[in-house]
Amino acid sequence: MRLQCEVEVLSRLLPTCGLRGRGRAARALLSLGRPPGAAGAGIYLMVCTARDRGGVRYKVQQNVERLFTRFVEEGKATVRLREPAVDLCLSKANVVNLKTFLSAVRLAHQGNDSGVLPLSPLVPAKNSDVEKPKTKMIITSRRDYPLTKSFPFSLEHLQTSYCKLARIDSRVLCLKRLRKLDLSHNHIKQLPATLGDLACLQELDLHDNHLEAFSGALCSSGLQKSLQLLDLSQNQIQALPIEFCQLRGLVQLRLDDNALLRLPCRIGQLSRLRCLSAARNKLPFLPSDFRKLSLENLDLFGNPFEQPNPLVPNIQLKIPLTLLECAARATINHRIPYGCHLLPSHLCKDLEVAKTCRCGSACLSSFIQTTVTMNLHHVAHTVVLVDNMGGTEAPVLCYFCSLHCYSQFLDRHLQSNG
Repeated sequence: MRLQCEVEVLSRLLPTCGLRGRGRAARALLSLGRPPGAAGAGIYLMVCTARDRGGVRYKVQQNVERLFTRFVEEGKATVRLREPAVDLCLSKANVVNLKTFLSAVRLAHQGNDSGVLPLSPLVPAKNSDVEKPKTKMIITSRRDYPLTKSFPFSLEHLQTSYCKLARIDSRVLCLKRLRKLDLSHNHIKQLPATLGDLACLQELDLHDNHLEAFSGALCSSGLQKSLQLLDLSQNQIQALPIEFCQLRGLVQLRLDDNALLRLPCRIGQLSRLRCLSAARNKLPFLPSDFRKLSLENLDLFGNPFEQPNPLVPNIQLKIPLTLLECAARATINHRIPYGCHLLPSHLCKDLEVAKTCRCGSACLSSFIQTTVTMNLHHVAHTVVLVDNMGGTEAPVLCYFCSLHCYSQFLDRHLQSNG
């Protein structure tokens, strides 16, 4: 029986001598068995570490004073021995393996028939058994990229830059502990849907690749809650999917140097977003939902923003309203629950991207659209200048559900401009 974990050996006699007892836990391999070539010998618990791969043996039978298992569900336990007077403090162990190991230790202490115990030979540990799990790997050239060796499953931070990767390695998608994945400066054209299975992923850097789209399936995956930083700068993306705003955990979003023609219409749902950079794209205006953001840093430099002209609206208003439009407005305005189990999926998608009038009412396909000027300091504390002229204003889409709402807005606009 073997168990990999971290072990700290504490002597209970040191405090009586005025010495400090606590040390540092070390990666170790615990083995429960008999010494080689000693068939009739008692059962021992051997602790092997990187400093002492030969291990230290402790007798188990009638020698375990107590097992402390209060925090076993966290992978922690303590084995208190009578002779020598030490405590073996175990941590960072697999919970299932730890429970099994402690049960075997308890049986061995009670002197139960060793024939039913899963004993292991007490031999020196291998380096791989006692080395600390590797959590970080940085690869910055194709020559260093592992082709035959697998990635350590313990990795939490992986960087593979300048490796000319055309796709994401399937071995990377098996690293379930990954928190930071840097695939910048490669040739990746498409992201696999299984990337969303990395439920712990907090930072994803895809800077300087050949991406043309960001999959809506990824936005509906486990990344919804975990992903905090996303870097899609220097790619070839023209638009982001409707589902993109389901990434509610995003704090930093970088979209510089793409070919974006618009930002997601529901971008205001990214309530945790604090840093947004979308410089040097092809944005003619910002979505109306942009007003709901609360940012610390905003960079929209180098976009060909159009000159707002509220007096020349785009009129899509149909009078009288169709039955579909009336039903859709009522559903949203009165917050009537809906879903694919009640409505066709295409209608649900239409409702999710409904426009909001200045009066607060909803409109679907019947509306008046125009652009108005907004000072970006209304949504961000620090704003990079929009152009070389020192401006911090940008055009924002504005919708009206009726001629009455538009005329009221027009009156106020004309009065404020003299």
